[in-house]
Amino acid sequence: MMNQTSLLAMSLGIGIGATLIMDLWSAIMRRIGIATLNYGWLGRWCLHWKNGIWFHSSIKDAAPVRGENIIGWALHYLTGIVFAFALLTTVSPAWIHSPTVAPALVFGGVTVLIPWLVLQPALGAGLAGTKMLHPWKSRAAGFATHLIFGLGVYLSAKAISLT
Repeated sequence: MMNQTSLLAMSLGIGIGATLIMDLWSAIMRRIGIATLNYGWLGRWCLHWKNGIWFHSSIKDAAPVRGENIIGWALHYLTGIVFAFALLTTVSPAWIHSPTVAPALVFGGVTVLIPWLVLQPALGAGLAGTKMLHPWKSRAAGFATHLIFGLGVYLSAKAISLT
């Protein structure tokens, strides 16, 4: 059984590692012309909460907020850590000590539900990006990105298990 300090430390390492791998993937996608989430918009969305604004018709048209980029990026990495914690508390301790790829990929694929069901509607893109210019391309790119996050979870867990 893993103690809470070990669980938190592993969540931190795996979450940051997986998010970094996802960000490398996103950078490649942007380089080939596929749009990815602007994490400043995530920060803008959250910073508008203090004014009671939870949903936007278009987050890019919402008033910019000082510090939105740093807040957005911090929340992006915090989400990766929370997702890693969620996986580590759901899988068996055996997986943590000897990671396999399938649970991590399934988990990564499931995490795409958060942007599809929460983030995109709140930012004005509609449920699962229905209001975007090319919804199915957006969904495919988002799903692929979250599978890469899952792969990053596996690779990061594997690296930690080797130490």
